[in-house]
Amino acid sequence: MKYLASYYLFLILLSSFIFLQCGNKIDAVEATSPDGKIKVNFFISDEGTAGYLIYFLNKKVTDTSYFGFDFQDGLPFKENLEIINSYTSSFDETWETVWGEQRFIRNNYNELKIELKEKGEKARRCFIVFRVFNDGVGFRFEFPYQENLKNVVILDENTQFKLTGNHTCWWIPGDWDIYEHLFNTTKFTGIDALSKRGHESLAQTYIPENAVSTPVTLKSDNGVYISILEANLTNYSEMTLKVEKEKLLLKSELVGNDSGIKVKTKTPFVTPWRLILIGDEAGDLVSSRTILNLNEPNVIDDVSWIKPTKYMGIWWEMHVGKSTWDIKSGKHGATTKNAKRYIDFALKNGIGALLIEGWNTGWENWFGTHDREGIFDFVTPYPDYDLNEVVRYAKEKGVNIIMHHETSAAIMTYEKQMDTAFALCRSLGIHAVKTGYVGQILPDGEYHFGQWMINHFTKVMEKAAEYQIMINVHEGIKQTGLRRTYPNMMSAEGLRGQEFNAWSPDGGNPPEHLTIVPFTRMLAGPIDYTPGIFDIKFDKYKDKNQVNTTLAHQLALYIVIYSPFQMAADLPENYQGHPAFQFIRDVGVDWDTSIVLDGEIGEFITIARKERNTEKWFLGSITDENERIVEVSLNFLEDGKEYTANIYSDSEESHWDKNPTAYKIERKRVNNTDTLKLKLAPGGGTAISFFPLIK
Repeated sequence: MKYLASYYLFLILLSSFIFLQCGNKIDAVEATSPDGKIKVNFFISDEGTAGYLIYFLNKKVTDTSYFGFDFQDGLPFKENLEIINSYTSSFDETWETVWGEQRFIRNNYNELKIELKEKGEKARRCFIVFRVFNDGVGFRFEFPYQENLKNVVILDENTQFKLTGNHTCWWIPGDWDIYEHLFNTTKFTGIDALSKRGHESLAQTYIPENAVSTPVTLKSDNGVYISILEANLTNYSEMTLKVEKEKLLLKSELVGNDSGIKVKTKTPFVTPWRLILIGDEAGDLVSSRTILNLNEPNVIDDVSWIKPTKYMGIWWEMHVGKSTWDIKSGKHGATTKNAKRYIDFALKNGIGALLIEGWNTGWENWFGTHDREGIFDFVTPYPDYDLNEVVRYAKEKGVNIIMHHETSAAIMTYEKQMDTAFALCRSLGIHAVKTGYVGQILPDGEYHFGQWMINHFTKVMEKAAEYQIMINVHEGIKQTGLRRTYPNMMSAEGLRGQEFNAWSPDGGNPPEHLTIVPFTRMLAGPIDYTPGIFDIKFDKYKDKNQVNTTLAHQLALYIVIYSPFQMAADLPENYQGHPAFQFIRDVGVDWDTSIVLDGEIGEFITIARKERNTEKWFLGSITDENERIVEVSLNFLEDGKEYTANIYSDSEESHWDKNPTAYKIERKRVNNTDTLKLKLAPGGGTAISFFPLIK
């Protein structure tokens, strides 16, 4: 990372921080954002409980909310507290990303650090740190080393987020094992996570409480948009939020294990950041980079091997049933011959990489059994797949191979073999691995998003960096901004992806699904959604499933759903000779600037992005099941330049179900004074490339 502006530090900023005291006793402290629009009020109640309120434009965003911890040994750290000291500072820098939605990110906040101590003998201490940004508030707890608190077992973290009303919420259940649920739109009092238990399409699911996963996004009756999420999740458990309807309260509910332990650690330690994003437009949430600013700078010195890419995969053909991952079926997909066919197509069409799933032995018994340790070894190919020859052929053609490590959630097997598996990749010149964690976690009693697995995911990320390997994780923990610190952490699934359209008995993802995702899951980080399906109905292989969008919608996803790894997910034969495939050839994967032009959660969204190191712009717009006309000003284009706009849009007859493959291509000469009217069909979209005209 390069720091492009020095930061400045001021102690005791009276213009931003106000201390309310009674004698020498501090009862409350306030802090504001650099632009003055957001304010945090921290206080100690009469019972000695620490609490806070957040204001946006002088109106409450969170009402009176409290903090606390339940420890296994000792009384709860909750009451009888007093403020010992408080420290204030201000920070302003601009840093450059290795890759991302935006090349340069400003990190500007006012910080308030409060030292708390219990009254009496053997008192324990804690710091609460607030960072107040122009688009939200982050806070975390820091426990220093102390004789009265050495070995720590947390049974509960009781951080509250009290709402100011019965907000509209976009949520998925607080599942300890999987995020692959459809988003629900309800009032806060209508949240019913327990009704989502036992979905037949989920490989593993555990929903113990009426709780929601984070990010959870809300809209108040007065039009303020809020999202609650977390940043820098390491050596801790994921935070879900327990719903207390009558109190309009969300309370942190950490993912635990079967022993009842949520977190086991030692002092000194810090919690992840609890982050509340705030905006007066839905797009403000999507534009935020605060989750990255709450993570540490890049620790990888040489980043020359970290490269965003478009890729294809021997993958979709398994999901639709053309072939299989295992060899026993007689329809094995990952053969040398098939891999070379994909490589040839990738070369011809400028696709930089190929993912090959089902290449290694063990797929006959990988799922549905408890005894899964030792099934995969991550180095032994099936006899009809010549790994060395495929890699040689790909190198000759200039196509990179993405290795696949499906662990079947047998964690000890993978950890024992990780060095061997990554060393094989390094010896072959492979710099990317897709990992998978389908099924119940082994050993028993652990869950995908508990502390034990968080530490595993961190270990994989760090170990991969040692071997110069980029990671794309499926069935893993959601992103929390660690890609700033470890930019080899490229992308993640972390949601109900495209694959559900291929086989889910509920009919797949409805048209509104991806109009919610940018305002919820995507706030956490990049998504490997695998867009670009052209054979929408795939009747040749399945007659009861389909992709529930138009073809133009699929193209627009390359802009709307961000990932530095973007897949051209369909079969090569479905792209062959298809005029619309030109957009996938052209579209970028790494961006200089990203702008949310318009959008409403669950209805539509329009995003424009400028490709890094070029003058090209791309635009994507998608809608739910309702057709609509979206008016787009092109004022984001550079002054004085003319562009060719290649517009891939729905036709007059397009409909996500009745006529999903109908589309049209238009070319127009435009500049930044122009406005386009985009007509989006039901479940439809528009994708546009803007190429500067050469004078």
